[in-house]
Amino acid sequence: MRFSPLGDNALMLEVGDVIDEPTHQRVQEAWRALAAAPLPGVTELVPAYTTVTLFYDPVAAVAAGAPETGIFDWLAAQAQERLEHPPKLEKAKARTVEIPVCYGGEFGPDLGLVAKQAGLAPEEVIRRHAGPGYLVYLVGFAPGFPYLGGLPKELETPRHAKPRMVVPPGSVGIGGAQTGIYPLATPGGWNLIGRTPERIFRPEENPPVLLRAGDHVKFRPITPADFAKREAIP
Repeated sequence: MRFSPLGDNALMLEVGDVIDEPTHQRVQEAWRALAAAPLPGVTELVPAYTTVTLFYDPVAAVAAGAPETGIFDWLAAQAQERLEHPPKLEKAKARTVEIPVCYGGEFGPDLGLVAKQAGLAPEEVIRRHAGPGYLVYLVGFAPGFPYLGGLPKELETPRHAKPRMVVPPGSVGIGGAQTGIYPLATPGGWNLIGRTPERIFRPEENPPVLLRAGDHVKFRPITPADFAKREAIP
């Protein structure tokens, strides 16, 4: 593990250099250890694929004892100490969340493109996409957008060279070796293969997102009629 500066008010902890489940577990352990006892001046902790970024308020850090010309080294030393002597924490309980998806048609306009790229029938793409379980590596880009690992290799499809201006909320897409779910109507360049009636971003709840890093996701195919029934539920 090593720390490096990121701009003038953040430091980045690198815990690995490959995107895989063991690295993800180390990221989560580091993030939980640092979150359990917040460092002076640190305002936010952001876990990603292989890193945890610590954003800090320089004024607050200096007020807590950091030298004005050595805030980065001071915070890095504080963080290293926490990581070497982490607090005793309960083991995080992994959740499995089932996501219903209506594949193809108006809900998945790029299903045929993905099928052609893979040399498979659209029905086989659906079967293979909904077959494995996925791991939420991180949440970002838009509120609640989950980056999911576990996509079958044969379904990997490059992003569109020209992104759509608006992707409907709930759209399930493939971007390279990842799959994800758009929580809001945003621009996006991933290949849209389906849509879920589940609300991924829930601002009235705490936490305001359906999925969190470390969750496991299982997709379940549904029909357009099922989608309409779920969408009609207030």
